[in-house]
Amino acid sequence: MKLATIRTADGTRAVKLVSLDGGDALVDLGAADLGTFLADPAWRTKAEQAEGPTYDVQGADFAPVVPNPSKVICVGHNYSNHIKEMGRELPSYPTLFPKYADTLIGAHDPIVKPAETDALDWEVEFVVVIGQEVRRADDAQAEAAIAGFTVMNDISVRDWQFRTVEWTQGKIWDSSTPVGPYLVTPDEVGGVRPALQVRTVVDGQVMQSDNTGTLLFDPVFLVKYISTVITLRPGDLIATGTPAGVGHAREPKVYLSGGETVVTEIDGLGACTNPVVKHV
Repeated sequence: MKLATIRTADGTRAVKLVSLDGGDALVDLGAADLGTFLADPAWRTKAEQAEGPTYDVQGADFAPVVPNPSKVICVGHNYSNHIKEMGRELPSYPTLFPKYADTLIGAHDPIVKPAETDALDWEVEFVVVIGQEVRRADDAQAEAAIAGFTVMNDISVRDWQFRTVEWTQGKIWDSSTPVGPYLVTPDEVGGVRPALQVRTVVDGQVMQSDNTGTLLFDPVFLVKYISTVITLRPGDLIATGTPAGVGHAREPKVYLSGGETVVTEIDGLGACTNPVVKHV
């Protein structure tokens, strides 16, 4: 299944992508957004049986796939090629940092370049979406807790990120991080440890390309590890890291200045396609 949150004239709605005789459509799931929908223990059955009102896919205004997650946990240094380009050793444990709901934007929303930086960078991310509450998960519990996957562009303000040894201030800028368009359930992409091609394309030029099968810490491991520290709840997001090819690691460095179009895409999941605009 492919699920999403869209904006309508009456507010946001949780929807499911379906194929009808007239083409694809989005069926209302009876909830205001996917976070609310996933909090229902029967969400899988209700999604499979959805028969609500429909919306056109063409022109749909995608909100963040989960607009108000209780937490967004990001993983740094999880693709070996990216770790090497940043000049670091392969880690023994995941490097974790948070994002917040205020950071998230829709899959096609503009990315506004903050006036305070000239070091705005892209990072395609494969994201785990949690579908049931879990704490101190074992393997089976971690697998069961994965509702599906989505795409994120972990836009990074590099000069602020590296002001200190702790990265958070470069990662949590307001309304900066596209996520979506769909939550895709594991059965559509080969299970809970899928090998999917990921890429970033800036103005038609491929900047990042790798495969989720090369992650050092896979989705199941990350759910186990993070749930040891804190309870994971329905709608929570785990961004699993970015591959090599970020602008900051290039020589000379390449940053987003405004006017570009950035596409972060993952095979089977879809793409975030976002124009970059300058803060006015």
